[in-house]
Amino acid sequence: MQPWRQHLNAGQVIPACPLALNDDGSWSERHQRALVRYYVEAGAGGLAVGVHSTQFAIRDPQHGLYQPLLKNVSEWLSESLLTGTPFVRISGICGQTTQATAEAEFSVEHGYHAGLLSLAALRDATEEELIRHCQSVSNIIPIVGFYLQPAVGGRVLSYAFWRKLAENERVVAIKIAPFNRYQTWDVIRAVIDSGREDLALYTGNDDNIIVDLLTPFTSFGTTRFFAGGLLGQWAVWTRNAVDMLKDIQQVRSTATLSAEWLSRNVALTDANAAVFDAANRFAGCIPGINEILRRQGLMPSNRCLDPYEVLSLGQSSELDRVINAYPSLVDHEFVRENLDRWLA
Repeated sequence: MQPWRQHLNAGQVIPACPLALNDDGSWSERHQRALVRYYVEAGAGGLAVGVHSTQFAIRDPQHGLYQPLLKNVSEWLSESLLTGTPFVRISGICGQTTQATAEAEFSVEHGYHAGLLSLAALRDATEEELIRHCQSVSNIIPIVGFYLQPAVGGRVLSYAFWRKLAENERVVAIKIAPFNRYQTWDVIRAVIDSGREDLALYTGNDDNIIVDLLTPFTSFGTTRFFAGGLLGQWAVWTRNAVDMLKDIQQVRSTATLSAEWLSRNVALTDANAAVFDAANRFAGCIPGINEILRRQGLMPSNRCLDPYEVLSLGQSSELDRVINAYPSLVDHEFVRENLDRWLA
């Protein structure tokens, strides 16, 4: 198995990278590079670029940011990582098959290991057509399957779909993010039934992160854990997320679980509700991520490519509340100590 896959399977914090924009909507390369440095030095084991948190609109002709963003981030990662440091580079891949295969080819050209494959553009396709689409993309780049919640553009997919997808040896991981326990179990059961021990499970359920990571999922005598998380929530307060995952892996290895972890899960879910704007069906999800990073100085603004995509009414106050309620979740001091150097 390739070293990057061993690293992926070992379980990592993989932030879903946001897009750093100035107040006028122009791209701030300086702050984008600072974000890359932040994630690397915080201890993230990978980075996903061009995904939902990055804003799918980067692909629109009027913005034209998909290729320059992926190219520059890959170069900044190479500059920031010590030689030999394991790190998984994941690109977001979207659209119909022609677009998706073109994005896959560009990703390979610029050093990405795998593509997180969104199926949002194929809402009317049959599951058989989706499988063929996944096969076409995986012929170019290894893929990370993606179960995206319907509230932000995903669709419900059957156990049979995930069971068939798991048979594709070029599927190296699945990000499970339906925000639904039944659908989460459908995917895990399908992977267990496939016998694919080399296929990594990554939680994308930002509403239930800790419980996902702690739970042994067992079917017919086989137990699987989520290896790690590929999460929009981990785009913020990343240093503390890294420490938390290490603690969880230790707890799993010793089989000692205290009720404190369940309380921590509630705290993180409450914080995520504010960041992702759950009260308004996630309308302020991306601005919420951006606002946390703006307050820390890692972004110049909370601006999105769509100027009408803004914080919801009361969301800023909710962010104040959870930051004050759960100081153990934040990494403000770590950012303060290093921000000037990252921005230099």
